[in-house]
Amino acid sequence: MKKRTFLAGLLLLFFVEMAVIILFVLQDTDNRQDSVLVNETVQSVQSDWNTIETHKSQTSLDYTVLDMEGELLFQTKEGLSDSINMAVLHRDTILDLTVDGQIVGKLLIDNDSQQVFKKQKQTYIFVLMAALFLQCGLCIGYFVYLNRVIIKPFQKLKGFAERIAGGNLDIPLTMDRQNLFGAFTESFDIMRSELKKARMAEAKANASKKELVAKLSHDIKTPVASIKAASEVGAALSDNERLRDNYTQIIHKADQINELITNLFTATLEELKQLTVTPEDIESMALKEMLESSDYLHQGVLPVIPECMMYADPLRLQQVFDNIFANSYKYAGTKIDVKVCRNGQRLEVLMEDYGGGVCETELPLLKEKFKRGSNAKNVEGAGLGLYISDYFMREMNGELVVKNGRYGLEVLVSICLSSNIKYS
Repeated sequence: MKKRTFLAGLLLLFFVEMAVIILFVLQDTDNRQDSVLVNETVQSVQSDWNTIETHKSQTSLDYTVLDMEGELLFQTKEGLSDSINMAVLHRDTILDLTVDGQIVGKLLIDNDSQQVFKKQKQTYIFVLMAALFLQCGLCIGYFVYLNRVIIKPFQKLKGFAERIAGGNLDIPLTMDRQNLFGAFTESFDIMRSELKKARMAEAKANASKKELVAKLSHDIKTPVASIKAASEVGAALSDNERLRDNYTQIIHKADQINELITNLFTATLEELKQLTVTPEDIESMALKEMLESSDYLHQGVLPVIPECMMYADPLRLQQVFDNIFANSYKYAGTKIDVKVCRNGQRLEVLMEDYGGGVCETELPLLKEKFKRGSNAKNVEGAGLGLYISDYFMREMNGELVVKNGRYGLEVLVSICLSSNIKYS
């Protein structure tokens, strides 16, 4: 509707300008004197000839009265021609004045055609300039309108496409049906949403594959170690040289397989930080189910859990507790004291076994990749449980603290409360 209004206004002004130009071109600049007024003027001057000094003009014409000697007798206003020569130069109308059949003087009627033409020209120029200014205003308004409904939305779509190409799928495209691209914005945003879903699904699938490869690599180490141990026993008890060589070959192959699996596990582990951690508000009562699920051997006694809202990823928090309890089962094999309390803007879960702990110099290394305590030499493991758990807790704005307690290893899981999170 606005587009049609702008175009109609421009067309109307164009026709006005053309009409003014045509009238200006076709205008008659001759502007001959009105013969009726001229006759009336002549008659009035001739009738007042004897009293010309008190004569008053009876028409709208300006004129000068001269006698036969060229002397000025009367003028309607100053600045008119006062001689025959000036009247000729000015193209005034020169008429004879006759009284009683004799020519007594000359009537010089002023030629005002130039002044009339000048006034008309000024009028046309004013109308034309007004139309041009209106046209410029409409053009500026139309440009602003086009900028708002076409240029800016197009630049917005361009920026959106660049963000999509750059992999930024989080910022939605604001829908605006007032511009020409309004009908497409919804479709573009649906495309962004679907791409984001596809990318998230792909990332989740890749993470699952990496976790599976890491888990299988870790699990394969156990039977390989058993094969190696059995071969070492067989080689030690065998009296046959050839059979002992066969056992030795099996041991070498087991070492080779173990090395390959370690390399595969290490390569997969380098990408484990791509595991998604999505914290959310969850009730603290969910913590009870997580602890019960992790303590499948029932080595711990669960205390009363304060009611509050935690900010954590349920899946990743469950994995943290699974790792802690599994380590206690594997290395300590004792009962586990579990305490849960609220400390400021944190909910702290403290777990301690009775295994005697680890060497103080080894404590800072337990959360590093592939690091294990000296008491774990004869126990299968990769030294990744606490490393991954620490990563999960940091991603959830929490903390994992490992230290020696009174009776054994003490692990503190500090979970951030929802009220302490500043949402963007």
